[in-house]
Amino acid sequence: MKMFSAKSPLVFFWLVLTGLLVPGTSNAQQCLSGSMVFPADNVWNAPVDRLPVHPNSAVYITTIGPNRTLHPDFGSGDWPPDSDSPIGIPYITVPGTQPKVPVSFDYRGESDPGPYPVPKNAPIEGGPQSAGDRHVLVIDSGNCMLYELFDAFPLAGGAWHAGSGAVFNLKSDALRPAGWTSADAAGLSIFAGLVRYDEVASGQIRHALRFTAPQTKKSFVWPARHYASNLTASKYPPMGQRFRLKAGFNISGFSPQTQVILRALKRYGMMLSDNGSAWYISGAPDKRWNNDVLHELSRVRGSDFEAVDVSSLMLNANSGAAAPQVIVGVKALQPSASEQGPVEGVIQFFRVGDKTDPLRVFYAVGGSASNGTDYVRLPGSVVIPTGLAALDVFITPIDDKIKEGKETVTVTISRNSLYTVGSCASATVIIADND
Repeated sequence: MKMFSAKSPLVFFWLVLTGLLVPGTSNAQQCLSGSMVFPADNVWNAPVDRLPVHPNSAVYITTIGPNRTLHPDFGSGDWPPDSDSPIGIPYITVPGTQPKVPVSFDYRGESDPGPYPVPKNAPIEGGPQSAGDRHVLVIDSGNCMLYELFDAFPLAGGAWHAGSGAVFNLKSDALRPAGWTSADAAGLSIFAGLVRYDEVASGQIRHALRFTAPQTKKSFVWPARHYASNLTASKYPPMGQRFRLKAGFNISGFSPQTQVILRALKRYGMMLSDNGSAWYISGAPDKRWNNDVLHELSRVRGSDFEAVDVSSLMLNANSGAAAPQVIVGVKALQPSASEQGPVEGVIQFFRVGDKTDPLRVFYAVGGSASNGTDYVRLPGSVVIPTGLAALDVFITPIDDKIKEGKETVTVTISRNSLYTVGSCASATVIIADND
């Protein structure tokens, strides 16, 4: 679906091409942070399980369909059978040396101009004969750039023509200009919201998913940039609206792979990105998917979801960077140490808020004592493990046999986009030399 035309409800397909890098492999991982696309602080990667329910949640659910079921718009094999059209939205990685080719656009005013590094035989959603959305997604792994096309057709000589196109820097939180489409109706990245086999196999999806709804409002909310409707009633959800699986939904009866997807829908939710069939979530095709397992998702109904108010995450309307949901601090549990021992100083790094993931806290070391000379070297960062609210760090003096009196070690937390530094930003330990 693009602009104001309705998206076909047909299942998407992918042509497996000999000689190309296999979509879903680890070739792109050097440009990704684990399974996350864009920087770790990007709104796609922000947990929403603790955010408030949107005031219009019940109305949105009713509009999309409370009794309609969740559907994986991806899988293994072909649909229709024996059509040589695997199911899902394909992507491909290319090296930084991939030649760029001209691309022309129907919606030139809202498309990033070419050239794009699209191989002449790049996989097209639905296959080369598709009458659907014909998305083409290309990751330039050498330059960490993402190229996405809608309604893409190869031309003679290696050039391409598309309805629209968008280029995303995978290391940036920048959004497209307000009002611009992309290869997706909401003006967002498609690849960012795909379910990929490798991340499910790893046991964790750490980003929001992409999904579609039959009718949307003539508006968009952050981080979306574009709408694709003429409907103005408040019952219709806007593009970019985030939804999540309710916390109380019991996932214990599902297969392990399905539970990975359901946990992601609880923690990160899904973002309304296009017009299409109700509650269809997007993914990349892969021969390793077990379709019977994926179809367990049809046991989840629209009424099991709720819309989320993510407005508190927005730092800047023109940036995808999300406000940190964790506050960190440091304090001295044992503020004194002795060079002759056995007393070590102890400082504690702590966090308030989400503890689901490990958190790396960066800090600067100061004071009159010399780091690595007067005490065992402090490396400048510490990781608070998953599930823990605090971690103790020892200040271990080194007896250098030099009379120095009292010296200080001061640790100050450095600012970082992944957390907010609280009022307890520094801690000091005094090292006594009793010689």
